[in-house]
Amino acid sequence: MDLTILASGASFSPVELFLQADLVVKAVIVGLALASIWVWTIIFGFSFKMARINSRSNKFENLFWKSNNIDEFYTNYGKDKLPIAKVFSAGIKEWRRSTNGKTVDRSGTRERLTTTMNASIAKEVDTLANRLNFLATTGSVAPFIGLFGTVWGIMRSFTAIAAEQNSSLAVVAPGIAEALFATAIGLFAAIPAVIAYNRFSHKLNQYEAKMGRFADGFHGTLSRELEREA
Repeated sequence: MDLTILASGASFSPVELFLQADLVVKAVIVGLALASIWVWTIIFGFSFKMARINSRSNKFENLFWKSNNIDEFYTNYGKDKLPIAKVFSAGIKEWRRSTNGKTVDRSGTRERLTTTMNASIAKEVDTLANRLNFLATTGSVAPFIGLFGTVWGIMRSFTAIAAEQNSSLAVVAPGIAEALFATAIGLFAAIPAVIAYNRFSHKLNQYEAKMGRFADGFHGTLSRELEREA
């Protein structure tokens, strides 16, 4: 880092700060910039995905509750890749296995239906939340990585200042600006990641509750069917 050049014609634009930065600081900035790009990719992708899933799930539920024949509905929609459809499919498969024999354990069937559909809900939520771990990790780690770049840059600046034996503000400011730029990039990556993670976690909780309500309603329908067969 040549502080004489910086002092004579310092530019505080992001591009110039990056080009004039130390190699370690550059590596930190590039890493955080790539993380930020991936964060925004996840944000846009997950937003569109959840909007589409919620819309299709509402249509699926409406069609299900209007249907008078569960077996026919399963034939038409049981292989759908929609998470709530997979919960429905898991319930139907367990129902058929539990009621296929000559005698039916009604209490055991109800318990198995509950366990099976709850397990399916948990699996679908885990699948949907897969990429959100990156948001949580970026939100918690990125500021510290940026701070590492800042500490390294400041340390290099003061080492160069000691060698130049010149501590004037004109000499110190550009080097400090480069170092602080790493922290700014870290916050730029972390803040959207934290906000998006909290928002998407809330949306996932809402969708999990939606699947839970559907499973409870479906369980009630199958329980009444057991009572008719008594």
